[in-house]
Amino acid sequence: MFDFEEAFRRVAQQTVLCVGDLMLDDFIYGDVTRISPEAPTPVLTVRHNAVEIGGAGNVARNIAALGARCILVALIGNDDAGLVLTNALAKLNHAIVPDLVVEHTRQTTRKVRFVSAHHSTHLMRADWETAEPIAAPSETGLIAYAQAALPQVGAVVLSDYAKGVLAPRVLRAIIEAARKRGLPVVVDPKNHDYNVYRGATLITPNAKELAAAVRRPLATDDQIAEAAAELAGTIGCEAVLVTRSEAGMTLHANGEQPVHIPAYPVKVRDVSGAGDTVAAAMAVLMAMKTPFEPAMRAANAAAAVVVGKRGTATVSLAELRHRILPAASLAPEDKIVFDWSVLDERLSEWRRAGRRIGFTNGCFDLLHRGHIRLLAEARAACDLLIVGLNSDASTRRLKGHGRPINPAGGRAEVLAALEAVDLVVVFDQDTPLELIKRVRPHVLVKGADYAKQEVVGHDLVEAAGGQVVLVDLVPGHSTTAIVKRAAG
Repeated sequence: MFDFEEAFRRVAQQTVLCVGDLMLDDFIYGDVTRISPEAPTPVLTVRHNAVEIGGAGNVARNIAALGARCILVALIGNDDAGLVLTNALAKLNHAIVPDLVVEHTRQTTRKVRFVSAHHSTHLMRADWETAEPIAAPSETGLIAYAQAALPQVGAVVLSDYAKGVLAPRVLRAIIEAARKRGLPVVVDPKNHDYNVYRGATLITPNAKELAAAVRRPLATDDQIAEAAAELAGTIGCEAVLVTRSEAGMTLHANGEQPVHIPAYPVKVRDVSGAGDTVAAAMAVLMAMKTPFEPAMRAANAAAAVVVGKRGTATVSLAELRHRILPAASLAPEDKIVFDWSVLDERLSEWRRAGRRIGFTNGCFDLLHRGHIRLLAEARAACDLLIVGLNSDASTRRLKGHGRPINPAGGRAEVLAALEAVDLVVVFDQDTPLELIKRVRPHVLVKGADYAKQEVVGHDLVEAAGGQVVLVDLVPGHSTTAIVKRAAG
């Protein structure tokens, strides 16, 4: 049995080199309520837009979100989109180290997606791109940056979006240099000629791409496994990982039986960039010499997290750990939130349905009778109860050395298993004020050991017409008291 806990503890020590097609992703969200009188096309009333680092940059973002360090080697044009990408990468606090070649005669790839916010339906995409081979001096620059980075990394990921950056000369130079150092090379392919990837360690085509590579339709597990083995033999790679959307994944590794795993049962909001997440997760795990199958299972779990978010999203190590290591069941899994953007979507759904939202918070380190009463009475005062849970760092600052006794993931699972709790949101601040501003609850609940004026966020809630509820404590029940008694 592979020890994921041990692997996850080592992620922060890893550095991965990512080389590929960098692009700017712009998502424009709005509502469609009418058809244009000028042409039979829907009119999108724009509500907001989100700009993200996309393409190979999204692979790099996922590597960094998992807690590893990423060196990103890519190319941009001398234009506004290139400047936006440069500034965005500079704000990532060195989690991503960008080595960017600027080609002055080329435009930076930009994709604008128009999305119906209510249904998460993509209406149209507009692309600005130069999908042609890059200039020879740019190839030389990319190769030089990549080769200089190789001594610092444990794995290489090549993110090919067929925009011209991963030219045959660039691919050959990087793959051969990585192989000489014994580094695994992961390729997310788009080139129709897979021979350009010869010598890579792992290729991650989707089912459609694999069918095109072997020039025949693929329908069954056996057909896909056979085609994956054929591709591996043709280009001399060690393994082929086929991503199959709702059908899960299929892995062919030389000398082993093919492995098929199902996709996680999740509510899909947006599949944009899911392949980037798979490549990133595989690269991070393979940097630690993780075998192909457990790395695939982690990548499958990571993809399940990001397709539940909007846009080209990332997965944190906490989210991945929680997805792949569910301690109780998958039922409470859906009730635990580490990424606050997921909270925003859930709140929007509840508000549209007219639900009365309640909020309480705490460390909940050792769950006891007093906690249960607080949560039960809080739930009775609302339709849906959100519990703000102090992170481990926040708890330590609040309670002192030796606390928490239980880590945030375990505390969240215990809370999520309770019928009274509808959502658990982990926060890292010293107080829940920022989270309360985000939730904007109708009801704010705390124990009666607080006066109403002492409850963090009481003024915000009451100013918005909400209510502060104080619940009587159960005498003699507190985590601090339990810890003291246990210490003797």
